Amino acid sequence: METDDKTILLVDDSEDDVALTQRALKKNNIGNRMFVARDGREALDYLFGRGDDEGDKDNNNKRRRMPSVIFLDINMPKMNGFEVLKRIRADERTRLLPVLILTTSDEEKDLREGYRLGANSYICKPLDFSQFCEAVKLMGVYWLMLNEFPSGI
Repeated sequence: METDDKTILLVDDSEDDVALTQRALKKNNIGNRMFVARDGREALDYLFGRGDDEGDKDNNNKRRRMPSVIFLDINMPKMNGFEVLKRIRADERTRLLPVLILTTSDEEKDLREGYRLGANSYICKPLDFSQFCEAVKLMGVYWLMLNEFPSGI
């Protein structure tokens, strides 16, 4: 798989949260390519190139590239974010990818579980849009501009 140093994989089942994240990225002039997975299974299909080969050819081509960063919600249907994170960390191809848990849960048990499973960061989604925009800006600047990645991921 080829590394794409500009792609964000957003894994979130909430249409409102996806739209909010897209709006916050745009407001902060973060124009990186983003692929949205609506549940955990779709995220793993994207990462590991599985899925319907007869589907959208553009998305199938994107499946052959690794994102620079994954924004991962934990409360989703089909497969929750913790299970997705376990599978990401268990596979040599994705083990080193930065995974930021971006969730509404401020539960201590979720925070601990996220870090135990190998999350690089755990961010509670602020309810206020201006605070959310600032959080997205900081995430984008750090993970897409400042952070150094080893080659091959």
